Amino acid sequence: MKLWDKNEPIDKLFERFTIGKDKELDLDLAYYDVLGSIGHVKMLNKISLLTNEESKLLLKALESIKKQTLNGSFQIKKGVEDCHSQIELQLTEKLGDIGKKVHAGRSRNDQVLTALKLFTKDNLRQVVVRVKILFELLQEKSEATKNILMPGYTHMQVAMPSSFGLWFGAYAESLIDDLTILKAAYQVANKNPLGSGAGYGSSFPLDRSYTTTQLGFESLNHNVVYAQMTRGKNERTTSFAISSLAATLSKFATDICLYAGQDFGFFQLDLKYTTGSSIMPHKHNPDGFELVRAKCNKLQSLPQEISLILANLPTGYHRDLQVLKESFMQAFQWLKDCLDVTIAMTGDLKVNENLIEEKKYDLIFTVEEVNQLVFDGVPFRDAYGQVADKVKAGKYIPTRRIEHTHVGSIGNLANEQIKAAFEKEYSWFELA
Repeated sequence: MKLWDKNEPIDKLFERFTIGKDKELDLDLAYYDVLGSIGHVKMLNKISLLTNEESKLLLKALESIKKQTLNGSFQIKKGVEDCHSQIELQLTEKLGDIGKKVHAGRSRNDQVLTALKLFTKDNLRQVVVRVKILFELLQEKSEATKNILMPGYTHMQVAMPSSFGLWFGAYAESLIDDLTILKAAYQVANKNPLGSGAGYGSSFPLDRSYTTTQLGFESLNHNVVYAQMTRGKNERTTSFAISSLAATLSKFATDICLYAGQDFGFFQLDLKYTTGSSIMPHKHNPDGFELVRAKCNKLQSLPQEISLILANLPTGYHRDLQVLKESFMQAFQWLKDCLDVTIAMTGDLKVNENLIEEKKYDLIFTVEEVNQLVFDGVPFRDAYGQVADKVKAGKYIPTRRIEHTHVGSIGNLANEQIKAAFEKEYSWFELA
C-alpha cells in the first residue's frame, strides 16, 4: 500500500530505489506519526468532517497502534511503503470506510513533516536531559579537583599551572553554549506545519490553531508555502546544534585519550571501560572515548551534508528531502549513545594528584616567579628578563607555592556562576 497509489504498476528496481531505508527508519518515526494523526482526527471532528462516533473509533484505534509503536510490536507489512501507509492501512482494516477518512485535509507532505518535527522535539529533549547529567558530573568533578594542579599547554608545550578543576569546569561551561544552540533548534522545530497540505493549504476549513495546541507546538508555520520549506531547514538547524555538542564531546574525548596515556599519566580509566590487545598483554585501550571522538567527528559533518542536499532545491516538496532522514535520525541515536558513554566513563575517571611534582614540569612555575617579582616592585620587563636568564643558565629552581597569585586563583572556578547560567538555559526546556 502507498498513500499515493493509483493502481498502476511500479518497476521493482525503481520502487526499491525510491523507498530506500524508509521502512527501517519509519519504525522510529511511527510513534510520532500516530501522535500527529490523533491531533488531526480531533481537529476533523471539531470542524465536523468526522462525527463524534467516527472520531471516537479512530482515536481508540490510534491509541492501540501507539501502544504497538512503544512496545516494539508495530511492523510495516510487505508491500506497504512506510509507517504512514501502514497506520492508515491498519485503520482501514479495522474500521473500513471510517479509516479511509483520516487523510482528509492532510497531505503526505505535511503529515511526514509534522511527524519529523515531533520526533526532533522529543529527541532534543532526550539529548538535553543527558547534557544536564553530564554538566552536573563535570561540575562535581571540578569542585572535587579544584586544588589538584595539572600543567596547562600552549603549542603542545607545558605553559602555566592549571588545575583539574579548571579543566573539568571548562567543559561544563562549554555545554552551556551547546544548550543555547539546542534551544534555538528546538524553537525552529516547535512550529506546527500540519494543515499546510502539499504546501498550498486546503479548501477544508481546517483549524490549524487547534492542532497546534493538541500537538504541543508553541505556534504554527503561518504561511503554508513556508511550512513546506521548513522540511530541510528543520533538519539543518538541528544539525548545527548536534554538531556543536559533538565538537565539545570530541575535544573532551581527545583530551582523555591523550592524557590517560603513559606519556602524560594525568588520568586513570576504570578498567571496565577499556579493551585489551591480542598480542600486548599490558594494554588497556580507551576505545570508548576513541569511538566517541570518531562518531562525534562524523556528526560534525552533518550540517554540511544536509546543506549540500538542500543547496539547489526550488520551492516546494522534492523527493531529495527523503535522503535527509537516514543521517538525521541516526545522528540523534549516535549523539545520545556518545553522551551515555561519556557520562559513564567520566564518572569513574581518576586523576593523578601528585602530577605537578614531576621534574619535567619545573619550568611551568616561571610565570609565578615573574609575577612575584612584579609584586615586589620589579618592572615586568626586568622581572621577565631575570627569570629568563635563570632558565637559560640552567639555574632556575621552581618555588612550588600554591599561595602564588595565579596558582591560588586556580581554585576560584566560578562554578556557582556557571551553574546559574546553565540552569537559566535548562529551565527554558522545562517550561517549553
